[in-house]
Amino acid sequence: MMKPVSRTRTDPEETRSRILEVAENFFRTIGYQKTSVADIAAELRMSPANIYRFFPSKGAINESICGRIVEEVADIAFTIARTDAPAPEKLTKLLTAIHEHNKATLIREKRTHDMLSAAMHENWATIKDHIERMTLIIEGVIREGIASGDFDVDDPAEAARCVKTAFMTFVHPQMIEHCILHGEDTEEGLREQLRFILRGLGKRN
Repeated sequence: MMKPVSRTRTDPEETRSRILEVAENFFRTIGYQKTSVADIAAELRMSPANIYRFFPSKGAINESICGRIVEEVADIAFTIARTDAPAPEKLTKLLTAIHEHNKATLIREKRTHDMLSAAMHENWATIKDHIERMTLIIEGVIREGIASGDFDVDDPAEAARCVKTAFMTFVHPQMIEHCILHGEDTEEGLREQLRFILRGLGKRN
């Protein structure tokens, strides 16, 4: 009796993954704008036409790499949201961690920061999806706070959208860069805004 053949990732999936790995490396080292499809193809010893078999345009590659990068932020948020901490503490840690991650990206990976800034400014589909996902994570924490009596709001979805808007200065790449370039104390501003958000959600102490 023949043994069943184990299923492995198909060749197209493997090739697509390799393209993204090479593209991301270029994006992080020389920047997404300076990286061409020809650069990616040459590194993989492929023709540009072959790259276009897997991605219809350079923009599609940009979106895919952007998705991989913002996934790191979502993972941070999910990890904190799944902890057993009280909702106010959880929300504070979640928002602080996102700010610190985005700020570190500016300092340590300027080219990645520049791509995220462009994605936000140009409203890439990946960014829209990411913001919606992050807002849902925040909403989940707010619902926990309502259930535990820590928060007092009538509409958790609306409250989550308001938190997102109120905290935008501390997560938007361009706003973070503006603060650093002008020597503003983002840490003190962060603490003030977090206190404001918690009071808005009904947390008095």
